Amino acid sequence: MSAEAFPIRHGRRNDELRPVDIVTDYLPYAEGSALIMVGGTHVLCAATVEERVPGFLAGTGQGWITAEYGMLPRSGRERIPRERVGPGGRTAEIQRLIGRSLRAAVDLRALGERTIIVDCDVIRADGGTRTAAITGGWVALYLALDRLVRTGLLPASPIVRQVAAVSVGLIGGEARLDLEYAEDSRADVDLNVVMTDRGEFVELQGTAEGQPFGRERLDQLLALAERGISELMVIQRRVVGIG
Repeated sequence: MSAEAFPIRHGRRNDELRPVDIVTDYLPYAEGSALIMVGGTHVLCAATVEERVPGFLAGTGQGWITAEYGMLPRSGRERIPRERVGPGGRTAEIQRLIGRSLRAAVDLRALGERTIIVDCDVIRADGGTRTAAITGGWVALYLALDRLVRTGLLPASPIVRQVAAVSVGLIGGEARLDLEYAEDSRADVDLNVVMTDRGEFVELQGTAEGQPFGRERLDQLLALAERGISELMVIQRRVVGIG
């Protein structure tokens, strides 16, 4: 597959997602993996199963899901230095966001005392890397848990919800779905939305870069995000073979 297989789609409608594709089982050794491509943003997600939990959960019968996130040095327009002494502030915040989002998808008690680590590595960045990581991370997590069921380590999958995410924003007074970098960098309002398939919100991260915005605009952006997330969930279900 060439680098230009999924070019940025200029001129798309304000309510239109960028082209989305998810390649499952991209890494042969991970319990679950997915390469998600959203326009020019490509994120490789891999789920690893460990038969232990953090110390604060030992003996509780409950499992844990956590995430790690990183951007390869040349995933962006300029080289991004490697983080050699632990994640920086932005990276740590995104890791916590991904972890919270994926834990919302799972019955942690049904998981048992094991940990799922979901690594999300940005190969190519063009806006929406954290939302793509959540959407692709759910696919990798689903596949890893499905493998535990198929190998007899779990009687049933502890997945209880679908989770996906998308960015929306206001640019020149217009609400737009799924911002690419050129849009995100000049947005008056930037909002990341994480939702479940039940229409529940897991997290909202919104900022007015210019003028404050009102409730009517917020409702408009949330409706646009919900529409985009519904489309992403159709793709998620298709690639994991459900629905």
